[in-house]
Amino acid sequence: MLNVPKIEVGSNVTVQRTVQKEDTALNYGSGKLEKLFATPSLVALMIEASVKLLDDKLPEGFITVGKKAEIVHEKTTVLGETISVNVEVDKFDGNKINLNMTAYDEIGIIGRGAHERIIVNKNALLEKAQKRAKQLENMDF
Repeated sequence: MLNVPKIEVGSNVTVQRTVQKEDTALNYGSGKLEKLFATPSLVALMIEASVKLLDDKLPEGFITVGKKAEIVHEKTTVLGETISVNVEVDKFDGNKINLNMTAYDEIGIIGRGAHERIIVNKNALLEKAQKRAKQLENMDF
């Protein structure tokens, strides 16, 4: 187990973003929904908030990576509205962090989710990825 600063259960952060064209469903294959906030954009904002909450608390050379996410996108939000995502630490076991996430627009809740992140050594992770990439280079398709 890593010797990391205590990540407090209940600690939280809120991030905000105004829905831009690049956040709309049109950019994710929903050609007829050019003004609606896309579910992949919601997930990305939730992950961004999670990293903001956690990664600065870790020792040099360590980061968190996503292991699992379960998201429900409940309500539509249109271009130009502001999305706020609140992420809160639900459980922390020294290496695994479970987060609860809630997303709002100006009217109310638009989505909820749970996210699990794992603390890893960044260089070790990149080395593993590089080894995997070399295996792929040597494969004969």
